[in-house]
Amino acid sequence: MKKSLVALALMGAFAGAHAQSSVTIYGTVDAGVSKTTGTTAQIGKRDNNKLGFRGVEDLGSGLKALFQLEIRYEPDTGTIESTSGANSRPLFQGQSRVGLQGDFGTVRLGRGLTPFQETSTAFEPWSGVPAVAGYQTNLQVAGYTSDPLAPPGTSGNRFSNAVWYNTPVINGFQLNVAVGAKEALGNTVAIVGRGTTLAPQYGVNALPSANPWGASATYTLNQFAAYAAYERNAIETKLWSVGASYKPMPALKLMATYQKQDMDHTVLPNAANHETDAWIIGANYTMGPGKLLLGYGVKTPDRILKTKQASIGYEYNISTRTYIYFDLSNKKTPLPATTATTNDSTVNHYSVGIHHNF
Repeated sequence: MKKSLVALALMGAFAGAHAQSSVTIYGTVDAGVSKTTGTTAQIGKRDNNKLGFRGVEDLGSGLKALFQLEIRYEPDTGTIESTSGANSRPLFQGQSRVGLQGDFGTVRLGRGLTPFQETSTAFEPWSGVPAVAGYQTNLQVAGYTSDPLAPPGTSGNRFSNAVWYNTPVINGFQLNVAVGAKEALGNTVAIVGRGTTLAPQYGVNALPSANPWGASATYTLNQFAAYAAYERNAIETKLWSVGASYKPMPALKLMATYQKQDMDHTVLPNAANHETDAWIIGANYTMGPGKLLLGYGVKTPDRILKTKQASIGYEYNISTRTYIYFDLSNKKTPLPATTATTNDSTVNHYSVGIHHNF
């Protein structure tokens, strides 16, 4: 009898907790076959593969506690990136944050996408996935990295040891801000800045010269959306970006972005590439269960030849969670100055694969 009462009490306590909080397990499995000029066909990925845990607890009076943890893994081998050694990467590479949400907005602490990196993906034809045919990991960020002092292989579009604040959406307007701590993150490569190769400005496991921070402002009105963003990373490289999208009809979304990167703090005075400009135009067109993706972009470093990319993609939804995709891109990039045969290199990329969300 006593055991039954204890069991009933435990079940009641669990039911009460369950009614006030929830935890969701989610993820992505993405794999395909790709071929790039100069390489053999191989199994690869179009999107980051992830396993995540997301939770919300209702604290009452409109206040909620939030957390999110997200692991990255490779689909072709099933491995999680090493968390030790020369190519150390965080276990929760994608996200590791906890916070509070209320009428005041949302406050979170930990590791996650910066305001610029998170906001700009909605204005890129491939929605920010790291596909070779996409633009967000290169052109849309003008070659910029948010996390230059992290260990090799760590995602360059996130802050660690940071605080985020998101305002509520007011009349279509929202402001997002993040500030990172001034801490060494365990990088194993010296970054040559205003010093020399023998005495670089940033050495192995160097401390940042400033607190990294960034902000983005977004505005949405009916079929129109726009953003403006600014970011300064730990070595004081700066980036400005603006973008807009418009839906003249429900099936069609047009978008464009412009970004400028300023590397004056780290590039040697007489070196090229103090500034880099980039712009992208794109479109998504939905046709029944399919979606057509189109994009063209140009990146122009200071005193260096331009990078030009044209891409086309197609997604076909087999279900609400699964689609197959086809991507084709053509990219012209500058060759090293030591190459005398031509001024640029043309690289074609083809891929076909399947993407599943759970």
